[in-house]
Amino acid sequence: MQYIDEFRDGQLARGLARAIAAAVDPARDYRLMEFCGGHTHAIFRYGVQDLTPANLRFVHGPGCPVCVLPMARIDQAIAMAIEHEVVLCTYGDLMRVPASARNSLLKAKAGGADIRMIYSTMDALAIARADAERQVVLFAIGFETTTPPTAVALKVARAERLSNFSVFCNHLLTPPALANILASAAPGADAQGVQIDGVLGPSHVSTIIGSRAYEFVPLEYAKPLVIAGFEPLDVMQSALLLVQQINQRRCRVENQYRRAVSRDGNRKAQALMGETFSVRDQFEWRGLGQLPRSALRIADDYAEFDAEERFSVMPGRAKEIKGCECPSVLRGSIEPLECKLFGTVCTPENPMGACMVSSEGACAAYWSYGRFRRSATAPTSASSETAAAAPDALPQDRLQATQTSSFSSPGEKKAVVE
Repeated sequence: MQYIDEFRDGQLARGLARAIAAAVDPARDYRLMEFCGGHTHAIFRYGVQDLTPANLRFVHGPGCPVCVLPMARIDQAIAMAIEHEVVLCTYGDLMRVPASARNSLLKAKAGGADIRMIYSTMDALAIARADAERQVVLFAIGFETTTPPTAVALKVARAERLSNFSVFCNHLLTPPALANILASAAPGADAQGVQIDGVLGPSHVSTIIGSRAYEFVPLEYAKPLVIAGFEPLDVMQSALLLVQQINQRRCRVENQYRRAVSRDGNRKAQALMGETFSVRDQFEWRGLGQLPRSALRIADDYAEFDAEERFSVMPGRAKEIKGCECPSVLRGSIEPLECKLFGTVCTPENPMGACMVSSEGACAAYWSYGRFRRSATAPTSASSETAAAAPDALPQDRLQATQTSSFSSPGEKKAVVE
């Protein structure tokens, strides 16, 4: 078993589509939030939304760490590079994300700042070893998936006494953000909340934190959650499991991605994170605001490698670009097509917000896989007859098609942050 081709099989997809169509109650709507940028892209790349009934909708949540990073943090990183003349190392996803005053890391680099794109934390360590006279700062970002590599870098730096290496920590924690979204969707919550009937739990994040980390979802918010793999059949089977739970009024955590995720997750990685990081009292997420205990900072034992302590750069109050609806997209309140800038002022070549830049952003997914071109003919209401007929009407190669993003050439390597 290759664990790829089998999960993209067109005949199996048709069978799952028929099962979903049979399970869905045409008298109600189903709104399933995916909390992973990889799921968002799988849904659009393989046409999963088109294989499901019109009354089953996927709501895009804040599953992209680059997208939810507030502008002020990018402003701080640019200030470190310019004012303190450090070598700033970061991943490719961050380079073009807009900062204040239409600036970005890429523009700052063009202006003379020493900002370098890396593929791993080891690259940043290598740069620090090669140039002991320069201060090297790793702009660390990502959910629990990318936190262990940063932890390893901290341990290596201390073991090798790399005094010119430090970390600007922007690692985020998934469960607090999920709790915030569900709390805002609860009865009596503010108007920013969005109706959610079930949650597709993230894939790679769950390999680290395990399914146990989500057990608060059914207990505190009475919502079902299914941890889903990345492939189209993973997403479809997980959607079916959620529909079945919703119909039966059951709420529990199910693990569809059992080939990679356990209940307790990766304990070794968790221990490594616990040694090198501490939980912040609060941290700002774009679109969600200040969330308590939702991000990590460098632990006191490793404070000598904390760039925020080493370089005094005061955080500013950045404003979103006028008209950009990234915060609303990240909350799931609107779809990218509802943003007036989408596809006009805002394109991958001229992004107004992070959701159009990041390879995991919802706006980038809509653009890359042509959702904006099909929107005019998309179905707007559910019909059990058409829902049941749709799976057989779709070509098998829909699930096997590959498409190159308009902002990444076929041979280009690109570091993706999760």
